Amino acid sequence: MLGSTHGTLTTNSRHARAVACGRAPGPTVHVHTGSAGAGSAEEAEDRDVSGRPLYTGVPDLDRFFRPESVALIGASDTEGRPNTGITRQLVAWAERVGARLHPVHPSRPSVFGIPCVPSVAELTEPVDLAVLLVRDPLPVIEELAGAKVKFAVAFASGFAETGPEGAAAQARLAAAARRAGLRLLGPNTNLNAFEEFRDDLEGPAIALITQSGHQGRPVFTLQQLGIRLSHWAPTGNEADLETADFISYFATRPEVGAIALYAEGLKDGRGFLLAADRAARAKVPVVAVKVGRTETGARTAASHTGKLTGSDAVVDAAMRQFGVIRVNGLDELQDTAALLARARPPRAEGVVVYSISGGTGAHFADLATAAGLPLPVLSAERQAELHRWIPGDLSVANPVDNGGHPVGDQRGRKIIDAILADPAVGVLICPITGPFPPMSDRLAQDLVAAAEQTDKLVCVVWGSPVGTEDAYRTTLLGSSRVATFRTFANCITAVRAYLGHHRFTSGYRSPFDDAPRTPSPAVRKVRGLLRPGEQLSEHAAKQLLRAYGIRVPREQLVTSAAAAVRAAGLVGYPVVMKASAPQLAHKTELGLVRLGLTSASQVRDTYRELTDIARYDGVELDGVLVCQMVERGVEMIVGLSHDSLFGPTVTVGVGGVLVEVLKDTAVRVPPFGEDHARAMIDELRGRGLLDGVRGAPPSDVDALVEVVLRVQRMALELGDDLAELDVNPLLVLNRGQGAVALDALAICR
Repeated sequence: MLGSTHGTLTTNSRHARAVACGRAPGPTVHVHTGSAGAGSAEEAEDRDVSGRPLYTGVPDLDRFFRPESVALIGASDTEGRPNTGITRQLVAWAERVGARLHPVHPSRPSVFGIPCVPSVAELTEPVDLAVLLVRDPLPVIEELAGAKVKFAVAFASGFAETGPEGAAAQARLAAAARRAGLRLLGPNTNLNAFEEFRDDLEGPAIALITQSGHQGRPVFTLQQLGIRLSHWAPTGNEADLETADFISYFATRPEVGAIALYAEGLKDGRGFLLAADRAARAKVPVVAVKVGRTETGARTAASHTGKLTGSDAVVDAAMRQFGVIRVNGLDELQDTAALLARARPPRAEGVVVYSISGGTGAHFADLATAAGLPLPVLSAERQAELHRWIPGDLSVANPVDNGGHPVGDQRGRKIIDAILADPAVGVLICPITGPFPPMSDRLAQDLVAAAEQTDKLVCVVWGSPVGTEDAYRTTLLGSSRVATFRTFANCITAVRAYLGHHRFTSGYRSPFDDAPRTPSPAVRKVRGLLRPGEQLSEHAAKQLLRAYGIRVPREQLVTSAAAAVRAAGLVGYPVVMKASAPQLAHKTELGLVRLGLTSASQVRDTYRELTDIARYDGVELDGVLVCQMVERGVEMIVGLSHDSLFGPTVTVGVGGVLVEVLKDTAVRVPPFGEDHARAMIDELRGRGLLDGVRGAPPSDVDALVEVVLRVQRMALELGDDLAELDVNPLLVLNRGQGAVALDALAICR
């Protein structure tokens, strides 16, 4: 049941056709391991139409985690000094990993009996890793350039986490590292990379990445429960090496079964997505706690690491796009990462709850079903088989209530084996709310024995608050085949993530493979419409949409009452009339929109009314729009905006005048494919409106998806010029009839 089955690192073949939004297939990206920034010239220059990279190399961090030689600059053996404890730890670590340690100190002949050299220039051999125990690492980084050191770690604080001056000092440090040709970890980091890892544990391991070292302790201590850890990367302020580098590296390591991440901020949004994409291709799960869900949390994180936290809704969507499993607590991080690291892919998605108490089974089933876990009803034949060993008055449909696990014979094991033999069952969960010897002891033994003989997932929730019982400490934790939890909630979270991860990776196709690399013809058409720093008129905004193939109503911009009457005749009654001007938003609130005009006299009078209102309010119009009136559809909104971390984003939601009240929206970060466009729509609470309610026919969801993809193309191609775009309302007509943008707001950067 538990074991490593990660696939090889490959790139999926490209779709034969480009989607209607104009995606242009580009060259296949080959993912490989190399030095930082390694890759062919084609790969290094492979960028999408927005200029953002579609490829990033995997840094070769082997000599960071397993160096052959280490320089310890600022080493000390004077008791009571902070550097002495660090030196002692690093001396022991170097001995464990077989690295030659070179203490560097200007006035000491030796440290802990190891001969010192007075300066970096006096090092007697090339050094893989330099550990800087100095207050100001900048001069030392510059010295390391001549020594050809591959990696350096700066522990010093007082950089970007302190404010603008510290950020400037950190930028100088990063620049010095680039000039020196080395990779830098930190500053404001710690010794977690040099902890003592257990080497007596087998099976797939967890690789840990944390910006705050203390927050990784719960995951690190999983070793005491028999779960292997292979690496710990404490990234600190990420002046150079960042979270994305370590995700990319760990995703290529054969011993890594899952990556556990604690992030306060992300340095580069696109870099993070490319790293998550590499992990998804390799089928290596990434489980993350990301700080910044609330304004307070975001503010605290920024002051601690000096990073942008970004909009949390965008961060959440971006992680889901690329299969990163976001959890809330450190307990969820450790339990979910442990399960995903060791569990084999599911044979089926059905979950069966097996309990010695009907109440326990019902309670757990309620929580599991609410979380979206599938609990199939067992077949009549399977239930009949279970009733051979379970009294007939107990329910065995799912949950399976055994009324008390048999102790004196093999019936209990036969019950468990029968459940696991069902082809619809992929996961068996046994919640044990408290120890009840000898029943709970025998139950634990039978579960472990059955798990040893099956390739299906067996989970146990040991609910005792004591946790010292032999059934838990020896039987359950002594088995690498049983996933053991302490709470219902963590078990459900982990199993949901397990099923979701394998569902996601089984059909994963990298959106970077199909990202457009060359501009569409629409770009040339719309450049003249853009006015830097200005809001476009509705008429100009609709011209943008029309250029990208988004349908708008028939309309004409007129500057006289007579022209309005002629336009209405050409457009066709009934018509809508709107005042049009740059910087004019919320026209309805100002009384500058009229609907359902059916005659020339109404059009003539309305023109005069609209211009009078505008003149009174001091609005300088560029004209009045006479528009085709389109009715009977579902009002949606599709738009683009900018996130400080990820750049252009695309939003879809329930639209109309109540859009800001309902706030029923979903967001994605380009590039994404049609599957994610549909997933965005399915996330909406108002999704049922598109299926038809109260006798209304179903709407043209395909047309809505098409508009989302076309707006995405605009986001990619015009993102540097277009700050915001709202298509609201986008009227989605009946199935097969398309969608029409009734209004649009565009603001240039």
